[in-house]
Amino acid sequence: MKTFLIAAQIVLSFTLIGSVLAQPAKSSGFSLMTGSSETFYSKNKGRTFESAMSKLTIVSAILFAAVTLALNLI
Repeated sequence: MKTFLIAAQIVLSFTLIGSVLAQPAKSSGFSLMTGSSETFYSKNKGRTFESAMSKLTIVSAILFAAVTLALNLI
């Protein structure tokens, strides 16, 4: 059981690092000053690569924390 959790910890750590590094930069610095209109991107934000990377990061971080907790309890 401990060996499986250690292997899962390693896989999840690489997944978490990769998903964080694959996220695009959020460079909307001056859009607040100029005002922004609705675009195709803002209407379909839930289906974009950025959204998928964000969800993958959240899920892998939660699983990583759970496996870390389980390893500490064993």
